[in-house]
Amino acid sequence: MRLSLLQHGSRFVKVYGRRKLSGNIAASNGFKQNVQFSEEVQAAMHYGRPVVALESTIITHGMPYPDNLSTALKVESIIRENGAIPATIGILQGKINVGLEKSQLEFLAEPNTSCIKTSRRDLPFVLSQGLNGGTTVSGTMLISHITGIPIFVTGGIGGVHRGAETSLDISADLTELGRTPVTVISAGIKSILDIGRTLEYLETEGVCVATYGTSHDFPAFFSSKSGYRSPYRLDTPQQAASMIYSRDSLDIQTGSLIAVPIPEQYDTLGQSIENVIQSVVKEAEEKKIQGQEVTPYILKRVNELTAGKSLEANIHLICNNARVGAEIAVALTNLKTTDNVDPPSNTSKHHHNNNDRTQKKNSNTSDKNKVCVVGGSIVDFTARMTVDELQMNGGTYTGSLKQSYGGVGRNVSDALTRLGVNTTFISAIGQDSLAAGFKANCKHMNLEGVACIDGYSTATYCPVLQNGELLFGIGDMNIHQQISPQYISQFEDELKSSSLVCMDGNISVETMEYLCKICLESNVPVLFEPTDLSKAVKPFQTQHRSAVIYTSPNFNELKSMASFFSGKQFPVTDMVDDLDIDTVLHECTQMIDIVSNHIPVTIVTLGCHGVVVCYHGNDLCELPLKGDVVQRTGNVNIVYHPVPKRDNSNKNIVSVSGAGDCLVAAFISSLLMGRDLSTCIHSGLLAGEISLYSSDAVPTILSQELIQTYLRENNFKKELKKIIL
Repeated sequence: MRLSLLQHGSRFVKVYGRRKLSGNIAASNGFKQNVQFSEEVQAAMHYGRPVVALESTIITHGMPYPDNLSTALKVESIIRENGAIPATIGILQGKINVGLEKSQLEFLAEPNTSCIKTSRRDLPFVLSQGLNGGTTVSGTMLISHITGIPIFVTGGIGGVHRGAETSLDISADLTELGRTPVTVISAGIKSILDIGRTLEYLETEGVCVATYGTSHDFPAFFSSKSGYRSPYRLDTPQQAASMIYSRDSLDIQTGSLIAVPIPEQYDTLGQSIENVIQSVVKEAEEKKIQGQEVTPYILKRVNELTAGKSLEANIHLICNNARVGAEIAVALTNLKTTDNVDPPSNTSKHHHNNNDRTQKKNSNTSDKNKVCVVGGSIVDFTARMTVDELQMNGGTYTGSLKQSYGGVGRNVSDALTRLGVNTTFISAIGQDSLAAGFKANCKHMNLEGVACIDGYSTATYCPVLQNGELLFGIGDMNIHQQISPQYISQFEDELKSSSLVCMDGNISVETMEYLCKICLESNVPVLFEPTDLSKAVKPFQTQHRSAVIYTSPNFNELKSMASFFSGKQFPVTDMVDDLDIDTVLHECTQMIDIVSNHIPVTIVTLGCHGVVVCYHGNDLCELPLKGDVVQRTGNVNIVYHPVPKRDNSNKNIVSVSGAGDCLVAAFISSLLMGRDLSTCIHSGLLAGEISLYSSDAVPTILSQELIQTYLRENNFKKELKKIIL
């Protein structure tokens, strides 16, 4: 699904400080009709997260296929890994797209796709004729500014061409830098140009130019040294962010150029490639190649003559620029947040409606809408088999192995953070080789409560999947024992002031005992996420188990709980998806009749069938948060919520891992906003659905905005089925 621009247009302007230009253009109906955002970019901009713009000419004209596609995907991945959201800008059938899906990148990368190299000059024609276009530095800068994206990463920019004193051939990139306040991160100026005159031209245009790193040398794309010096030098992302902030605070309507030298290991190629470039420049002149065809021809010929080494260097410098650009974007966002510069609206975290409950829950929001999550942090190594039949014969099966980041506690905390909830995550990882990657992946989360312990290994888990379904898993979870009562006691104030505490089954019974005691004394409800069958009854072995108000077992975990409370054995089911829904509901009702005597609210996940919810009280019963009265007696309501009926026929399930965690997080988020039970559950189902189609346990596109959009599209309340117990 694509989201039209400016459902929150004023917020884009407010967050990104685009006072002069975007306010006028954003108000025009023509602009709204011509621009679309991807869900990921829309959500990031809505919540004031760092976004990095990327051009598409490098895909359509700059590199050969399939290197153009693989590079585009790699660059986007690097930006995400460094804490920002990539927004590749391209034009598809006359529509400006800010953020491209993989299928759209593939379309633009295909050699047979007809695309126009689109700068500011070309935009009116390309849009009016419904054409496809790869945006240049000039075109991308303009669109970035209009849509409120302050950082733009590219390979190299255009400049003053050799012989410009007679030809007047000067790139539109330079004039765009002189009138559009966007910061361009590049590897300097393309070495086929007159670098000295280009720097002079930028000075005349009032463009602030700085080299990023330890040297004042201005880079020349393939080489870290051009023979010219930059006026200024920036050592860190924070220095770069401060420079950008200062420019914007003065309302200076010119861009900035931050030149990033090629990584040192590839700089040795520089001189030899430079020699080849000069010979190819002469070759192009002799063949009378002119205008926009010059650069693609030179790049192709240089790549041929250097046996692909120039393309390799090109890719590495672009990837390096992406890393630097993402770090600067994150630093700029942090600077604006710290200084309270145009902060995002509070409605991203605290939504208001007119009912009394919501007003009560949103009073004193700094204390009320806060959650503590205590649980596991795990590095997952997911094995996916592509064969249909599995035999335990010692053979090797074709498939793939991917590293990602999980743990129920980590996943719930990640999802809550993406949904705008103030979340404190308490966990432990090892001081080992996996720690740095874990921290980088989770840098958007509050990790102050995550201990990094020397002498221990970060927890690891290897799930084995067949056609997206989990067959079995192998885990090393010993470090979770270090999430001890002694360690948890450091966060007693945070626990006591939370609206709700979520704990997963990875922590010890002793730690659960301590948590439940603290929460019971402070009247803070606990939500228990069982994690797996063997851990489903751990909190009910404690003296203070009545602190557990909510639990979210799957079908078999519910059976484990019912067996524990009743002393009767309920046999485990292999695959709940294979059972008919009537059988599932019948068995659920039997088990919930037992469990409901001990847990006020039970949310049972049933795979493809949906969710069953059990609670005490009448239909309008308010679900409790901190300080609320908990209803433990009275009518027992059991409501079946089927999976929303949505057209996902063109999607294949990637993984079920993380779907339940996203469901729990979205349920909690909606609960904090004072929404009714049905909306809370349906929000969870939609979040779980989003996770199914992502290789990440918690998709980067998950956001409150996306959930609310899905809710508007589905009249889910007609699908509810109440079961009379």
